[in-house]
Amino acid sequence: MYLMNEHKRTWGPGTIVLALVLAFFVGAVLGGKGMAGIATIFAVPETPPENIDLAPLWRAWHILEEKHVSASDGVTDEDKLWGLITGLANSYGDPYTVFLPPREARSFEEDISGVFGGVGIEIGMRNGILTVIAPLHGTPGEAAGLRSGDLILEVDGEGTKNMTIDDAVSRIRGQVGTEVVLTIAREGEQEFLTIPVVRQIIEVPTLDAEMRSDDIFVISLYNFGGTAVREMGAALRTFVRSDSDKLIIDLRGNPGGYLEAAIDMAGWFLPLGKAVVIEDFGAKRDPVIRRARGTDISKPSWRIAVLIDGGSASASEILAGALRDHDKAVLIGEQTYGKGSVQELVNVTPETSLKITVAQWRTPEGIVLSETGLTPDLVVERTFADYEEGRDPQLDAAVRYLLTGVLEAPEPEEVQTLEEGEEME
Repeated sequence: MYLMNEHKRTWGPGTIVLALVLAFFVGAVLGGKGMAGIATIFAVPETPPENIDLAPLWRAWHILEEKHVSASDGVTDEDKLWGLITGLANSYGDPYTVFLPPREARSFEEDISGVFGGVGIEIGMRNGILTVIAPLHGTPGEAAGLRSGDLILEVDGEGTKNMTIDDAVSRIRGQVGTEVVLTIAREGEQEFLTIPVVRQIIEVPTLDAEMRSDDIFVISLYNFGGTAVREMGAALRTFVRSDSDKLIIDLRGNPGGYLEAAIDMAGWFLPLGKAVVIEDFGAKRDPVIRRARGTDISKPSWRIAVLIDGGSASASEILAGALRDHDKAVLIGEQTYGKGSVQELVNVTPETSLKITVAQWRTPEGIVLSETGLTPDLVVERTFADYEEGRDPQLDAAVRYLLTGVLEAPEPEEVQTLEEGEEME
């Protein structure tokens, strides 16, 4: 199962060494032997990786046990064990390679299910700062005014400087009906913003579709979750039956979802076998080209515009990049987020997991998504004032392109004319 930021699969060559390093930790927990059990496992010569002296780690454990004084006696050997593995994962300097102790592992499973308690925002790390990738459509986070690109400086007054993404997620979530207060830095604002959000059960929406009066069909896709392929297929069938040849796929604020969903969707626009995305493993192994495997239903007469912004990430970038690279669509809007790494989800114990970055995504033309994201063919900014006043210059630019073939933002006075259905040659 491949996900927007994570996927499950069997052990591969890139994870065998890490599996060996963690073997003694797992044995200590599952064997119930406590510190003595850990010491015994450390002594097994086949277990530690070559050229690594683990004596300092074991010495540090004993020093802490002997000397540390705490106001709380609640730290168990298991807590220390999870801390060891957390530190090992953090040492790779990758915000997407993390250890998930039991509570965080359960939270991650809730994410995958698509129904959970929280405020409805997708978050990530940008330049080491906790950042809103996108508020999910129809959620408390969106209603409270959170925007893509907002920097989260505090959660309920606690600074996020040293928080991992998963730690922040666990703090933002909480009992339904309670409030979490986020301190936000936003570009263009002179002061920090304090935004309270009431937690609710979050049911992640998938898409909306409509036929405009100017014969343009618009599909707003909010995620690539479990029902996305079915719902997108139904929307495209409606589009085909309408005899329209003008399509907008709105991926703004779409943080991603299942990789397989993006590949399936791309296959409706690309011939069988065309490259959709390249999985680049670096020097560890040869790249894997993931190819379109569906039936190309597109017609030469179709004109397609894909709307993107800073909240378009991962699977959104894969679909948009594939359509643009194969000259099936133009991209309009703002630079995408740039979430192009591949995570493998591996169980360490039945209750805990590791998310490990194992590869990077590249578009068919070789753009490394995690480095730059996607640059639109036509850059059109949508400001906070536009949001507040209900203006959408990005959509207006897409409408102009589909009606006229002109790839430029329309003047405000032209928008009303185009919306009335008058085609310009």
